[in-house]
Amino acid sequence: MHIRKNIAFIFQFTTIGLALAFVVIYLYPDLLGQQSQEIHLQQGDGEIQRHTPGEGVVSYAVAVKKAAPAIVNVYATKPVTEKRSPFFDDPLFRHFFGDGERSSRQRSEPSLGSGVILSAEGYILTNNHVIADASEIAVALNDGRTIPAKLFGADPESDLAVLKIDLKNLPVITLGRSDNLEVGDVVLAIGNPFGVGQTVTSGIVSGLGRNGLGINTFENFIQTDAAINPGNSGGALINANGELIGINTAIFSQSGGSHGIGFAIPVNLAKDVLTQLIEHGHVIRGWLGIKIQDITPKLAKAFELDSTDGVVISNIVVNGPADKAKLDRGDIITHVNGKKVRDFRETLDQISMHKPGEKIKLTVIRDGTKTEKIANVGERPGR
Repeated sequence: MHIRKNIAFIFQFTTIGLALAFVVIYLYPDLLGQQSQEIHLQQGDGEIQRHTPGEGVVSYAVAVKKAAPAIVNVYATKPVTEKRSPFFDDPLFRHFFGDGERSSRQRSEPSLGSGVILSAEGYILTNNHVIADASEIAVALNDGRTIPAKLFGADPESDLAVLKIDLKNLPVITLGRSDNLEVGDVVLAIGNPFGVGQTVTSGIVSGLGRNGLGINTFENFIQTDAAINPGNSGGALINANGELIGINTAIFSQSGGSHGIGFAIPVNLAKDVLTQLIEHGHVIRGWLGIKIQDITPKLAKAFELDSTDGVVISNIVVNGPADKAKLDRGDIITHVNGKKVRDFRETLDQISMHKPGEKIKLTVIRDGTKTEKIANVGERPGR
């Protein structure tokens, strides 16, 4: 009898405790640390209907009508410092005209870009370079509504940023997939080039996995010949179904206009960055605390290597993950977790994909001898 009463008491006590904990957390969510943000993304199946010659569509109007309402114009105001005229450094000039304005002046300069509404909660994805250092940001919707926007989070290393607006009845783009794209797939770029208004250009996927361009720290671009011009940055690259497959980011041009070589950040990468910025406030990437460089033919000869595959450690952070794993300058990394790496980009990507706290196996050549090192991955410091 006593045992049964004790069990009933424990059960009642636990139930009351859980109820109180629920009430406290509901009323004071900040006690758990950063308040969680709610986001609902509209995910499509990403399946593209590829036709044989003679069976192709004659219009992409349906795809454009599906995606265009969720593409916005982004207006950013950035402070610019104007240097004083060099004439003020001339003693003769100052003698006749006075010292004038000796210090630099601040003025505001408008910056134009595009963005994509990804959720009904008002989250907008754009390029970081569109809004970097902006003092004011405004967003103009395709339906004519204009509203100030707040910078929710940014990741300069992937050149992505998340804006937040407070409006109801927002059009939301459907997310496609970038991992099943093929060279030759039809794509459409939507944005606001040169501020002329929302514009759609068409082309195909010209290349995949483009990197080493020196645009971002982490690069895995979709290359397209759809015309992308200034003002398109942050806009949408969509497939023939009207689903988002990329964020238009950069062009290769010597004149400033489109030469048929544009680059977009794949939607799979963009979605991951968006989710992390909303959940954590920053993007979490793996880090070993090493500075690495590609192996040139000259270095390969000096290290008596058979090829230029891999990277050499040129510097190392004291007490960092690599230092604790007994790695050293001059070590040559050839494999990460058994996967061969060819250059700086591949090695950096492989390391960054690991979560802090995970163990990573590195195949290293030191003084001509191959060995393996196990390192505990740390978190990459923000820029």
